[in-house]
Amino acid sequence: MAKIEELKKRGVRVLAPEGTFVGEEVNIDRIAAEGVILYPGTKILGEHTFIANNARIGVEGPVTVDNCYIGPGVSLNGGYFSAAVFLNNASCGLGSHVRKGTILEEQASIAHTVGLKQTILFPYVTLGSLINFCDCLMAGGTGRDNHSEVGSSYIHFNFTPNQDKATPSLIGDVPRGVMLNHSPIFLGGQGGLVGPSRLAFGTVVAAGTICRKDQLKENHLVLGEKARSGTVPYTTGTFFSLKRIIRNNIIYIGNLYALRQWYGNVRSRFVGPDFPAELLEGLQVTVMSGVCERLKQLERLSDKLTETGAREGIQYDFPMAWKDIRSILDNLLAFDGMDDGTEVFLKDIDQLIKRNGQDYLRVIKSLEMAQTESGTAWLDRIVERVVADTSRCVPALI
Repeated sequence: MAKIEELKKRGVRVLAPEGTFVGEEVNIDRIAAEGVILYPGTKILGEHTFIANNARIGVEGPVTVDNCYIGPGVSLNGGYFSAAVFLNNASCGLGSHVRKGTILEEQASIAHTVGLKQTILFPYVTLGSLINFCDCLMAGGTGRDNHSEVGSSYIHFNFTPNQDKATPSLIGDVPRGVMLNHSPIFLGGQGGLVGPSRLAFGTVVAAGTICRKDQLKENHLVLGEKARSGTVPYTTGTFFSLKRIIRNNIIYIGNLYALRQWYGNVRSRFVGPDFPAELLEGLQVTVMSGVCERLKQLERLSDKLTETGAREGIQYDFPMAWKDIRSILDNLLAFDGMDDGTEVFLKDIDQLIKRNGQDYLRVIKSLEMAQTESGTAWLDRIVERVVADTSRCVPALI
């Protein structure tokens, strides 16, 4: 109770002290005083937990927060939240289950009973209710009235019969998505996406559709296929579309590398009262967590291919090349893709900050087309370098 009393003295509103728990490891200096409300049933854990001004925790039901970075105006209304980042005015409904590697950027939201892990939602992205959406990055949209959305009862299929999770799906992408000027993506309710998939900006997947293929042309409608029934011979350990699986994983990692550079070189310019340094820390830690997860899952895939190959008398190329691919990916972490055009782009950002203040959304949306194209070209170079360098190891697969 001592920490709860300290929080109250600092100005945090603890509505039911007897029904609130704060772990001994929690650093209360990382919990802001102004406007923070802890509703009954709130449990706060973790030495890294950070809560900014005007955050509301538990308004709809009990909440557990464990080592999360919570930005200004965020509402975590009910559920379990661990090792995740929530930027300004993000919100999560009752029954949320949000785990490691997840980032909700500005004004992203999920309704009730949604499960996320290793999921990144760019600004304004909205998820309905009763959704399982792990191992995804979703971008698209230009504002609250024009945002990417996932309909209720949707699932991202991220676990295979071969018991691997080399299944991350890229819905939009980082180089264009961060510019907040591309068409939104809509995934209709009671449907699903089989990972690893890539969907272009402007894609609309009809309600009730299971999308099993990449859709790389912008502004297309994906309709459900005709229903199929019956059986075919199948043995667990059979790997279909291996080239597509590995290529999509490498492209996803390339996008995480690009996002890492965006956070380090662009987001870092906005550190201030509305974007405390602790939130930047959370973004950088979490995107690296995502990189590590993807590498771990590719290594598991390599091991499974080795096991299957030994059993079936087949020699797969990917396990033979994995050590070299991993070395290349480790080395490329330091690649920033910058050139003279990038330096001009970053100076343009600085000028817009001087003119408009440190409002991230306002600054990015005020970029002119030529400026966004320059920024996108910079981030594209990072993704393309990751794909090009790794493809030399297994050109038949990537």
